[in-house]
Amino acid sequence: MVPFEMLTFTHLYLKKTHTLNSDLVLSQLKLVNPTQYRFEHLATQMKWRLQEGRGEAVYQIGVEDNGLLVGLSEADMRASLRTLRRMAEKVGADITVLREREVDYESEEPRKIAEVLVRKVPDDQQFLDLRVAVLGNVDSGKSTLLGVLTQGELDNGRGRARLNLFRHLHEIQTGRTSSISFEILGFDSKGEVVNYSDSRTAEEICESASKMITFIDLAGHHKYLKTTIFGLTSYCPDFAMLVVSANTGIVGTTREHLGLAMALKVPIFIVVSKVDLCTKAMVERTVRQLERILKQPGCNKVPLVVSSTDDAVTAAQQFAQSPSITPIFTLSSVSGENLDLLKVFFNILPPLSNSKEQEELMQQLTEFQVDEIYTVPDVGTVVGGTLYSGICREGEQLVVGPTDDGQFRELTVCSIQRNRSACRVLRAGQAATLALGDFDRSLLRKGMVMVSPEMNPTICWLFEAEIVLLFHAKTFHKGFQVTVHVGNVRQTATVEALQGKDELRTGEKAVVRFKFIKHPEYLKVGAKLLFRHGVTKGIGQVTKLQPLSQYQHHS
Repeated sequence: MVPFEMLTFTHLYLKKTHTLNSDLVLSQLKLVNPTQYRFEHLATQMKWRLQEGRGEAVYQIGVEDNGLLVGLSEADMRASLRTLRRMAEKVGADITVLREREVDYESEEPRKIAEVLVRKVPDDQQFLDLRVAVLGNVDSGKSTLLGVLTQGELDNGRGRARLNLFRHLHEIQTGRTSSISFEILGFDSKGEVVNYSDSRTAEEICESASKMITFIDLAGHHKYLKTTIFGLTSYCPDFAMLVVSANTGIVGTTREHLGLAMALKVPIFIVVSKVDLCTKAMVERTVRQLERILKQPGCNKVPLVVSSTDDAVTAAQQFAQSPSITPIFTLSSVSGENLDLLKVFFNILPPLSNSKEQEELMQQLTEFQVDEIYTVPDVGTVVGGTLYSGICREGEQLVVGPTDDGQFRELTVCSIQRNRSACRVLRAGQAATLALGDFDRSLLRKGMVMVSPEMNPTICWLFEAEIVLLFHAKTFHKGFQVTVHVGNVRQTATVEALQGKDELRTGEKAVVRFKFIKHPEYLKVGAKLLFRHGVTKGIGQVTKLQPLSQYQHHS
């Protein structure tokens, strides 16, 4: 239990828990019946907490400032919750009791402590949005699980729930995802699930949800690995959900996907699916197998098996605070077993960045990464992607590039949509689609950026990166070609030079100079880099760029 006071404020979105100053300790007596001045002070404090937590905060009642679990009597607890509800109403929020439990304290009557989630009622489409990448081996039940969560109906055991997620005919015929699709699951201010059940549209979900989980459904088959890596590097997921089938265990691309998420430092939690097909012993064996892998020296994770609502609340709070905690859920998309625990987890899961970090990003110049390009009838060219920094409004003038010769072209943002509903303003960290009117689609490609005209972006053919060679069958040397992934950039590059070495072997580190073979790209120093070629794999960080002007002069 986090150390806090009689009515205390835990702010789970900051990396560590913030305790209040001693002069802000709230006594049980005043909370039960606070004066008007005291009430106003508490409400102002709650408003500040909600701003810091991007619309969410968790309060603990019945815990002293030094962490002592004192507890409150039944009457005092009800009075405290009434005060909390009044405070929430004043600042435009709702409260949900997450859990209550009795404590042993020197008292004859039973005493309780409670944990309460306070969430702002949505206004002006500014819901909290978390992105979760869904990983796992082919046929582990990823798309089916998302279908059940977002449609609100259980699967029939033959994949009916996943049909709404597929984008291509061959996906329906084979039952295998080959492209990246997005699904949304909302939670209202009271913590209730808002999804496509009751014939809701995406627009209605966005209107009534205070918090939105956007699932990025990635491909499990090894053949589509480049698409999966692109989804992980380009869409900047906050968390990754690794789905493992209980009846097959850890097979195929499961280890590879786990390794990718860890290499890119994406916090990961695990869902063991299809428990309705297995005996209890088989499920336990799969969980033990997962625990063994997570505890290995390369992973150094602490597995946390979730088997009750209490576990789910604890898992969500600890998972956000410590990257080494890895919650494990066991559930079935057919029988619905333990599905509610996963929903509780998603409901409480806080964002990784606080409002201050987002404010800083919003102060910078606009930069939008282009991940998808479409042509929509009567609308024209549409691009999908993530706003990395700044703010983007309808009618804004931006420049897009780099083209094959390293140039940027002017364009106008005609309209913006977030989660399939219209939006006036896009803020840093949010994913959206932008309509560009009659802009020529053939001038666009994945990996481009749309930036403010004032920005002077660094375009390069050549760049240096400090890399670790994770696996290579022979030796890695000058002239070797690999596919490089840096954010939304995906292109083949040639190894131009290895500093201080002639060749690299598995597990070795080096600073390597790469050269793109097709067109120059927009990169940033410090960006995470992932490269592959067949079984060859490596990770690293961009350390130096050779801008286009220097390269042309050098050539």
